[in-house]
Amino acid sequence: VQLQASGGGLVQAGGSLRLSCATSGIQFSFYDMDWYRQAPGKERESVAAIDHGGSPMYSDSMKGRLIISRDNAKQTVALQMNNLKPDDTAVYYCRARHVIAGTTFWGQGTQVTVSS
Repeated sequence: VQLQASGGGLVQAGGSLRLSCATSGIQFSFYDMDWYRQAPGKERESVAAIDHGGSPMYSDSMKGRLIISRDNAKQTVALQMNNLKPDDTAVYYCRARHVIAGTTFWGQGTQVTVSS
């Protein structure tokens, strides 16, 4: 099983980034997908989720600035992040969670740095 996150980088405040997570080795359509982030010295927190049916959910911390989407044919999940703020600086991780068994898999993370 592999989850490969990409798309992070350095962006100025107010800018946008699109993260992508490519998966392999799982039956993608049976997995709910999540994006988490972890800033230095802080706990990992969920920022967005999309269930196997395509219904999205967003955390209050980034609500209104995110769009999560999935492509079951390509077995990928994307996170469009807009109006980024310095506080959004973190490593962003994707996670796959089986809808019945609850088995989870994590990607390796992609660094997002927002400069002021």
